[in-house]
Amino acid sequence: MTVATSERLQLDWSIVAYMAILHLGALAVFLPGTFSWQAVGVMLLLHWVTGGLGVTLGFHRLVTHRSFQVPKLLEYFFIFCGTLSCEGGPIDWIGMHRIHHLHSDQANDPHDSTKGFWWSHMGWMLHKLPIREEIPRFTRDINGDPVYRFLNVAFIPIQIGLGLLLFYLGGWPFVVWGIFVRIVAVFHCTWLVNSATHMFGYRTYESGDRSTNCWWVALLTYGEGWHNNHHAFQHSARHGLQWWEIDMTWMTIWLLQTLGLATKVKLVEKEG
Repeated sequence: MTVATSERLQLDWSIVAYMAILHLGALAVFLPGTFSWQAVGVMLLLHWVTGGLGVTLGFHRLVTHRSFQVPKLLEYFFIFCGTLSCEGGPIDWIGMHRIHHLHSDQANDPHDSTKGFWWSHMGWMLHKLPIREEIPRFTRDINGDPVYRFLNVAFIPIQIGLGLLLFYLGGWPFVVWGIFVRIVAVFHCTWLVNSATHMFGYRTYESGDRSTNCWWVALLTYGEGWHNNHHAFQHSARHGLQWWEIDMTWMTIWLLQTLGLATKVKLVEKEG
């Protein structure tokens, strides 16, 4: 698919509306009565739970790449946390990411960075991409699991339930910060891995694409910014391979391994 082809793709207006609602909701922080330090604390905690434990550890390293294993109930917990990020259902997220790795920065890469920052950051998801039809083929290990199937279609009702709980606990400030601000922040942190870490930073390995290691994205995404390392060693549970490449998700996986909850942990040394 060329840039010209991508320009002819139809917009998915349901996704456009979805993104607009969430981003407009985040702007409610500028309204009187929506700020409290407790609400900011809730946002930061849920950012880590949904973006760190859910998307980075659960969706990405645990299931997409199977870089380690945990008991099934714990896997479901991490996937549930990822579902709370509202980045779509887990089956769709995992399928699209596996497609990305197969075609990184090539024609069939959904967020091909050669098409520009905007496209790779979020433009791609606003369009009806034919490659989405390939998701079932890339998710055969999970698309028959009833838990995954439920979470894949119920992520919005689940988010509404969380919003009601937050309203009960702290009123509108908790909803504005814990739902809208947190979701939008997790969105853009995740999307920077698709965009910024294919454009800015340094390259340690020849990975066959434009992936880079970007320290500031790594700080925002609990270690995902060491993206060139990851593309060079896709199944490694550890992305920060140098002592200065801080990888908070690897620290969490190491702790799970120490507690006996993470097994079959794959590392670069074991893959070599």
